[in-house]
Amino acid sequence: MTELPRDLNARDEAERHRLLINAVTDYAIYLLDATGAVTTWNSGAALFKGYRAEEIVGRHFSVFYTEEDRAVGLPARALETAVRDGRFESEGWRVRKDGSRFWTHVVIDPVIEDGRVIGFAKVTRDVSARKARDAALYESEQRFQRLVQGVRDYAIYMLDPVGNITNWNSGAEAIKRYKAGEVLGRHFSMFYTPDDRAGGAPERALATAVREGKFEGEAVRVRKDGERFWAHVLIDPIYDDEGKLLGFAKVTRDITEKRRAQEEIERTREALAQAQKMEAIGRLTGGVAHDFNNLLTVIRSSAEFLQRGEQDPRRQRYVDAIASASERAALLTSQLLAFARRQPLQPESFNIVARLEGLRQIIAASAGSSVIVELGFDARDLWIKADPGQFDTAIINMVVNARDAMADGGKISIRASRAPGVPAVRGHAAAPGEFVAVSLADTGTGMSPETLAHIFEPFFTTKPVNRGTGLGLSQVYGFAKQSRGEVAVSSFEGAGSTFTLYLPMAAEEPHACPPRSPLKIQVPPLRILLVEDNLEVGQFAATMLEEMGHAVTRVGDAQNALAALEKPSARFELVFTDVVMPGMSGVELAGQVRERWPDVRVILTSGYSHVLAEEGAHGFPLLKKPYTLDSLMQVLAEATSPATTSADVAG
Repeated sequence: MTELPRDLNARDEAERHRLLINAVTDYAIYLLDATGAVTTWNSGAALFKGYRAEEIVGRHFSVFYTEEDRAVGLPARALETAVRDGRFESEGWRVRKDGSRFWTHVVIDPVIEDGRVIGFAKVTRDVSARKARDAALYESEQRFQRLVQGVRDYAIYMLDPVGNITNWNSGAEAIKRYKAGEVLGRHFSMFYTPDDRAGGAPERALATAVREGKFEGEAVRVRKDGERFWAHVLIDPIYDDEGKLLGFAKVTRDITEKRRAQEEIERTREALAQAQKMEAIGRLTGGVAHDFNNLLTVIRSSAEFLQRGEQDPRRQRYVDAIASASERAALLTSQLLAFARRQPLQPESFNIVARLEGLRQIIAASAGSSVIVELGFDARDLWIKADPGQFDTAIINMVVNARDAMADGGKISIRASRAPGVPAVRGHAAAPGEFVAVSLADTGTGMSPETLAHIFEPFFTTKPVNRGTGLGLSQVYGFAKQSRGEVAVSSFEGAGSTFTLYLPMAAEEPHACPPRSPLKIQVPPLRILLVEDNLEVGQFAATMLEEMGHAVTRVGDAQNALAALEKPSARFELVFTDVVMPGMSGVELAGQVRERWPDVRVILTSGYSHVLAEEGAHGFPLLKKPYTLDSLMQVLAEATSPATTSADVAG
């Protein structure tokens, strides 16, 4: 093969380099002479600088610089740096032929021959797109940083892989009250309670975040000043593109107020449920008491009739047993009505201190000889307006309850004092006002929380069989509520119990009222219209009234009663009517009788709870079932007495 001349090979090599350089369009690749004038020009340079080769070759390369850069001598310094350091590299703005600016990456290398610089090789790349992306990314990061720093309701910060704090936003400072310089580099467990730290809660949170991809929970955290608060915590792990754990993003929100609101809603819900339950039980017990009272009216009055007559002593014992049992049964229905808050009260003003001192012997007897009773008073002028008899019963019921909790003896301390309102009890909100607090504390066995939740329910008892009816504390509860007061209980197993009765303080001391002279129970024969829907009670009441010498006409409802009164031959002097009847009530019937036949007296009778609670509101005498023969004769005498009006009898 014939070899080409050496100079021809060199020319071919140079041509190949020229073709290669011209083929590159992403880079401006050209030569400068030693003064900086352009000596070559490739297609890439022509593409993004806008000059053709004939337009730029021979001109100084500073033409591509901005006026600001030329003014400060940047082109000359670039060449000087390339000569001094062997290379110049930087980024900056350059100018196209049309005057538009673009961001470039520039490399200038000196061309050296025989130890001297004969020119420069210059490579320029248009990186405007990358610059725009970097600027957009920077702006995005800045916006995100401003966003994070602007959030004050959330503590947002980063942790390194072991849990050390690496940044801190303004929300974290507001919630946890540390400045960034006080927490950066410290472990995030500093915000946990000592118990949580000792139990490894911080480490478990990070481990859960890694294992499950997220940790979320609510717990108590600690501020810089030691104050504790409820926090909702979210921890997310952060990984790089290769899956390496870089750290954690942590978001904490102060939910103390939300938690308190939820707890208040829950307390309100529980209080409402308890009130609804007690109200339902009250309606039930009121209805039961009504039915019992109808039955007891027959039993009790029948026993009284039999006791009045002469009979075999052996039979008399059984009659007395019937009468005694009916008395006890009547007491039970009275306690049921007390719980239902439907008992007829006769409130009057009295001094609690004097009342308790008057009960001292009865309290001591009820407590028993193995129990020490102490009475103490913070003041002497503690006046209230309540039913004194029911107050006495409530005190004795609490004493008996305390006694039964101290089988081996103990101590009962009774205190009375002023109270600036009623505290929150059983989920109810506190009530302001002037109250007298009567507390009874014992050293007995105490009660569990489960027992405390039921102690005021009728028939609930922890005592052995035949040791109690479960109605004593129900009476206390009903009396307190009906007297516009409250009863509170605190108790711990093995540490005794304290019952506190809150009753509204009376505005002033009572004025003595002259006693009413007793009426002689002498009732002339009357023509009585008896209105009673219960067949057994109606038949018995008619028989009893007839035994007393009265002429009785019995009807089963108010409509038939009006029809009987409207008859021309009717000469009734008194209407004796039940209250709760189908259709028109006894109160409505009494109102029509008073309007249409004003000379006819009316007596109401009922054993139903809500009727007894409204005694006196209608202006008619009311006889409570079960009634006795004596109470029936008394109300008849009062109703027919010329000196006594219906309003007087009703109280």
